[in-house]
Amino acid sequence: MRVLFIYPNLNAQIGFNYGLAYISGLLKANGMETYLLNVNDQIGYPLDLERIRTDVLRINPDLIGFSVLTNQYKYSIEIARDIKGYLDVPIIFGGIHPTMDPEGTLAESCVDYLCIGEGEEAFLELAAKGNPKGICNLAYKENGHMIMEPLRPYVDVTKLPFKDYHLFDFQQMIDAKDGWVGLQASRGCPFRCTYCLNHKIIDLYKKQGHLPKDYLRRHTVDEIIHEIEYLLSHYTGIKMFIFDDDIFTFDKEWLKEFSKRYKEITNIGFVCNAHARIFDSETAKNIREAGCRIVKFGLESGSERIRRTVLQRFMSNRHIEKAFEIADHYGLHTSAFVMIGLPDEKKIDIMGTVKLLAKIKPGRFRWSLFFPFIGTRAYAIAKDLGAIDFEKMGRLDNFTDETCMHLGPDEDLLIDKLKTLFCLFINGYADIDGKGRYAGLLREVEDTDKTAWQRNKTKFAERLKALDKEMSDSGIVHYTVKYNRFMGVRSDWQDDSLSA
Repeated sequence: MRVLFIYPNLNAQIGFNYGLAYISGLLKANGMETYLLNVNDQIGYPLDLERIRTDVLRINPDLIGFSVLTNQYKYSIEIARDIKGYLDVPIIFGGIHPTMDPEGTLAESCVDYLCIGEGEEAFLELAAKGNPKGICNLAYKENGHMIMEPLRPYVDVTKLPFKDYHLFDFQQMIDAKDGWVGLQASRGCPFRCTYCLNHKIIDLYKKQGHLPKDYLRRHTVDEIIHEIEYLLSHYTGIKMFIFDDDIFTFDKEWLKEFSKRYKEITNIGFVCNAHARIFDSETAKNIREAGCRIVKFGLESGSERIRRTVLQRFMSNRHIEKAFEIADHYGLHTSAFVMIGLPDEKKIDIMGTVKLLAKIKPGRFRWSLFFPFIGTRAYAIAKDLGAIDFEKMGRLDNFTDETCMHLGPDEDLLIDKLKTLFCLFINGYADIDGKGRYAGLLREVEDTDKTAWQRNKTKFAERLKALDKEMSDSGIVHYTVKYNRFMGVRSDWQDDSLSA
């Protein structure tokens, strides 16, 4: 059995696909051949249907599996349709989008099967059997109707074979990301945020008798230490490990053991995610002593109303402020993630996010424009409010450049200003230069109407760039866009190997 995976990831950051790596490892452990087309323009593989055709025919697979993110769905369909024109082979879509919208995905004529939820065991059974009938977690068409098989229990991650790093050109990915290497020590999340897929996954499994408490699973410390040692011995140029767990610091006993073991095998730093409501001095001390360089917090919004009523993020601004105070005390560089353009967001809510960032002064902050992922509660909220431009939503392939949300003329204008000059807003409201120069420029931006803004936004950006240079020349710490167009970083941060 020859299995080809296709992973469209266009106009996006370079991403290692953990799901494909696990599935490939399991297939290879059972004597099957696996191949990957990692379609990402940043690593030299743009969306080129002729090139894809040449590679597909060269590999001559018996089964083709797509890993599909919602923002990449249109590219996946385009590629799959083209393949169906020259090769008669079953195509299965798996990943986040088919799980969130199975009916819509399977309605496409180029999609034969779906994998719903976790795919390792289901994909292995399909590859061995060749027919989806009776295989848990699969969906398929029969007489024009969708048949969805039951979901099996959550997979025991400690029983899975080692991830197949050879599926990817992993050294190329390390080099392209300047030494940033992702790891994942757990699956699942204990929280039910409306904008995330976790609550939908839990609901799907719960309806079939699988307990929510079993959703959050963790690899043993031995497994993670072994994986790190493997990577260090097989690849070069690793400068930083990035733990992509939803909440890396959730299990204190596991974290304590990991922190002790990690510093025994390497002095390479790492980055991890934490939750502001459950971040304390003990956690900060453990990860700092182990070698953590950056701790990331998802704030989403500075408005307690939006967090509570729209996002179901039940933490106060004081929780957030305290978490950043603790991290600062232990010398951890902090990263804050926020979204703008959220359902029901008013100007006062948007500015609440700005003012919270200006108050806590994180080491860096990242922003995105809210995207209503189909199947989530946040999507339903936005749809019920009539806030989604569905035509534009179908065109977007990321959530940093444009928004498909319409909240009102004043809010839409503020969001455009903010996504263009986010650092100016934080520098201005924090009066970070102590002389009011950022605040003065910001007042001009805030007072500009829509017509003048569209005419002068480039000039405002040029003036901000010149002001940033003056501050740098004077040694005044400020926030400036760095690494990505959607990240503001303190100007005194010097380690160019970090882009998390």
